[in-house]
Amino acid sequence: MISIHSEPQPTDLGDVRVANRAVVLRHVRLHAPCSRADIAAHTGLNKATVSSLVAELIDKRLIRETGLTENRVGRPATMLVLDGEPYAALGLQIGADELVAVAIDLAGNRLLTWRRAFAAGTASPTETLRALAVLARRAIGRVGAQGRTVLGLTVGVPGLVDSAGTVPVATALGWREVPVAAELRAALREPAFTVGVDTVANLAAIAEQRHGGHAGTADLVHLTGGIAVGAGIIADGRLLRGGRGFAGEIGHLCLDPSGPRCFCGGRGCLSALVGLPAVVRRLLPDVEADGPVTDYLPELQRIVALARQDDPAVLSGLAEVGRHLGQGVAVLVDLLNPEAVVVGDHLATLAPWLLPAARSGLATRAHAPGAGGCRLDASILDTAAALGGATAALAAVEAGRLPGR
Repeated sequence: MISIHSEPQPTDLGDVRVANRAVVLRHVRLHAPCSRADIAAHTGLNKATVSSLVAELIDKRLIRETGLTENRVGRPATMLVLDGEPYAALGLQIGADELVAVAIDLAGNRLLTWRRAFAAGTASPTETLRALAVLARRAIGRVGAQGRTVLGLTVGVPGLVDSAGTVPVATALGWREVPVAAELRAALREPAFTVGVDTVANLAAIAEQRHGGHAGTADLVHLTGGIAVGAGIIADGRLLRGGRGFAGEIGHLCLDPSGPRCFCGGRGCLSALVGLPAVVRRLLPDVEADGPVTDYLPELQRIVALARQDDPAVLSGLAEVGRHLGQGVAVLVDLLNPEAVVVGDHLATLAPWLLPAARSGLATRAHAPGAGGCRLDASILDTAAALGGATAALAAVEAGRLPGR
């Protein structure tokens, strides 16, 4: 998936031109508008190399000249910005009650955001992947009609994902050993672009680090909500995956051994206390009177409305959920010492009522004074995992690989 590292450096090893191309492209992305001389001065590449690389990137329409000039003494310099108009990257997300598609351009600007109602928790893997492929084909068709070539597609799944794009287990979905990447590639008839799969938490963390309120933060955690709670971890500027890619499963940390039953079969897991189904059941006791919930949005809106009306039972329940959230975040803070923990999905929607208790619990439970300087905030991003998936799909180009014509 995408590599979130410190700024690429010029190298004399391996594929020098590819590495140096990545250096130039990253500098333009971060510092545009900038001149060729700026790139040379800040990257250490010589001017002739920069000019050659810039010409190549302009030819591929990855960057373009603006016609603007710097206000400087001496000869005016033509400024460069990202182009990428012929390209798009796609991200898909499996949510509690919906499938999401996001397309972005090279600069991260959204080209489309689609949401389709879909009860993934009660559907089979085959049904879910079929619906996902239909959504992907529509999105590919839409950006294709704009004259754009798809550079890559990444799917976010609320479960474990291995390096082959297989989901060994997604407890909340009832999945085991589902070859998501292979099945989706086959459904899309082996497309020319890469089809990747990652956890929704990892992809949301990528989006947060690139596009969110804490963009550029070297050490942060994005805590996803929805049907499963997971942690996407950025440590020292890199996505932390663990030995086999299964890091971040904070949702199954047991906080209360006598607590409610979790999807995984345990009791009192963080997901069973602060996950979306748990919150809805806790705050709306009558919600399943007519059967299992398959569309959570109306119930979430109902909770928000009751909270705004200062309903005592709902406010008390939200405070309790917030305390559990703070307890879980304190574990992350003690283990990782992030600069920020950002909550997303329904946790962000309910943040005005959850975060006061959560912050108080974090301050009380974290071992380091002042919670180690960690801020606990709500994400400002909508559909963060799908946005992160699209961002991850740009990885090859951002690593200096030129797209085909």
